[in-house]
Amino acid sequence: MNLSDAEWKVMQVLWSEQPATARVLLDALGSDTEWAYSTLKTLLARLVEKGAVSARTEGRQRVYSAKLKKQRARKTALSGLLGKAFDGHWGNLFHHVIEEQKLSAADRERLREMLRALEDDDDT
Repeated sequence: MNLSDAEWKVMQVLWSEQPATARVLLDALGSDTEWAYSTLKTLLARLVEKGAVSARTEGRQRVYSAKLKKQRARKTALSGLLGKAFDGHWGNLFHHVIEEQKLSAADRERLREMLRALEDDDDT
């Protein structure tokens, strides 16, 4: 499921604030978006239509919860990026990250540990 940039913002807050009303979500989004309440409601309706969010009525309010898991959304987004920007090859992505990005010493060490663990798994 592909999410727009605006939908990602809503989902990020919903994953940490759920279940939540539109008002709670708008307050949590704060000044980052400067969206009107109606804009958020439109985004929420779109996310419900896509199946990423569920909505139920409690009293006079709609309460929203994420149906789409964060890990699944990340996987879909990364697969799309991999196909579009890196010719579908993980090696191209890793090369870019290693060569073009400023990795901290801690990030480089974590990457080394992950590669060692992967090699250990291959050996067993």
